[in-house]
Amino acid sequence: MTLAVIAALGGCDRISNLASEAVGNPPSQSKMPSASNGFAFAEIGISELSARMARGELSSHALTQAYLDRIAAIDDAGPMLNAVIELNPDALKDADARDAERKAGRVRGPLHGIPVLVKDNIDATPMVNSAGSLALADHRPQKDAFLVGRLRAAGAVILGKTNLSEWANFRSVHSTSGWSARGGLTRNPYVLDRSTCGSSSGTASAIAASLAAAGVGTETDGSIICPSSVTGLVGLKPTVGLVSRNGIIPISRSQDTAGPMTRSVTDAAFMLAAMVGRDEGDAVTANSVGHAVFDYPLHLRADGLRGARIGVLRQKMGVDAGVDAAMEKAIAILRRGGAVVVDAEIPTDGQWHTGEFDVLTWEFKAGLEHYLDSRQAPVRTLAAIIDFNRRHAGDEMSHFGQDLFEQADAKGPLNDPVYLDTRSTIRKLAGTQGIDAALQAQQLDALIAPAAPAAWVADMINGDPHIATGYGAAAVAGYPSLTVPMGDAQGLPLGMVFMGTAWSEPRLIELGYAFEQASKARKAPQFANTLEATTARTAAR
Repeated sequence: MTLAVIAALGGCDRISNLASEAVGNPPSQSKMPSASNGFAFAEIGISELSARMARGELSSHALTQAYLDRIAAIDDAGPMLNAVIELNPDALKDADARDAERKAGRVRGPLHGIPVLVKDNIDATPMVNSAGSLALADHRPQKDAFLVGRLRAAGAVILGKTNLSEWANFRSVHSTSGWSARGGLTRNPYVLDRSTCGSSSGTASAIAASLAAAGVGTETDGSIICPSSVTGLVGLKPTVGLVSRNGIIPISRSQDTAGPMTRSVTDAAFMLAAMVGRDEGDAVTANSVGHAVFDYPLHLRADGLRGARIGVLRQKMGVDAGVDAAMEKAIAILRRGGAVVVDAEIPTDGQWHTGEFDVLTWEFKAGLEHYLDSRQAPVRTLAAIIDFNRRHAGDEMSHFGQDLFEQADAKGPLNDPVYLDTRSTIRKLAGTQGIDAALQAQQLDALIAPAAPAAWVADMINGDPHIATGYGAAAVAGYPSLTVPMGDAQGLPLGMVFMGTAWSEPRLIELGYAFEQASKARKAPQFANTLEATTARTAAR
């Protein structure tokens, strides 16, 4: 989840009067000197890193050490991003093993020897999995999450864990994205006093700042798409069931998924291909049989826009002049690439908000307690965590409370007819009656919208503002979404989100890659301390 829990506030789609920030020359900025300079692997993608290893110009050990040094230089020191919450003590040993395999002629694929970071709600041995909470600060799972096992099998080196909005931003409607009691506040590498959104805040900041080659986030509603958008990344939220949730601290069995967060569509395709697969430990992955094609890199087509029909959700525009200007430029690029772009509308837009909140509060307790018990965590119930937070309020609740925990703890079992009916209703409203209806009305391949506004000033007193976003329907429906950088406002990145029907990842990758190659919109972060002049406003809560 993200932004003080979308549904509890009527959805992030509720217009907030945030900032009209014109696209153009940014105001004067105060920068961290040379924070982004002098790193040999800044902005280098998986393909190039793999090619250098194949040529013998680079080893996994050297690359892993370089990222570890960069984390020490700009995450722990320098700008102090607070993006990485824990390093894998076995990372160099694992890199050495991948180098030995390569020397012996065994190369597992494009990810062989490539260091990646995973969010701190995903089991990855021998590290802690805490969801950012001090209640789980000593919780060391005995086995990897299924998706981590898949990444290791593909040859990836797990470099460490990334900070997040505590409990994936499902503790209070007054929370601040990117903050956890265990990790502190993650900072945005573009402008350090700006939000990284959430809840995959640390992954977003780390990958934007080239602290690893690629990263993994998780999403219930916006937690991949929003942080990727505000940090200039490609974020891919898969169809629910394409990637196993086994070994991930959950919010919702209906909406949770993990997905790649990368600096390019190419890297996202490589990561997704390694992560997907049926898992007996997560029954919903059975639905992916016949849909998990594993050949996502084959859909990296520069002509992917030719002949495409794309619908613009203008109901998600009209809030921010800078965002709208970037969208119009992006639409022009889509058309130049051969796409037919028409106005479209989700007929049921927003009708699922209240029901979504009810479903998430119902599902959270059951899912969390199943995880805690199955992983032999030091606490086993939501009530025990609530009690822990009360006893450690100075550390855990100095900025915001746990109202969502208390509401979830009061919910009944998942066989409640009201819950079952609500879950079915909202999925139809967002899915068949929402995205699918919009696609079918004009025979469209995908829908597009601004992913999120430019990053706002992080506020530990008032929490996150209400903002307008474009991704909610895909989250509630369990359908895929892909955000790609489309421009910036005052030097702050903006993303455009592509949404399709279930299992349409290959088509979204084609569209996103072709747009990315034509627009070349991503810019490396400059680690500005602040924007010295801004007209940004946030709505009263």
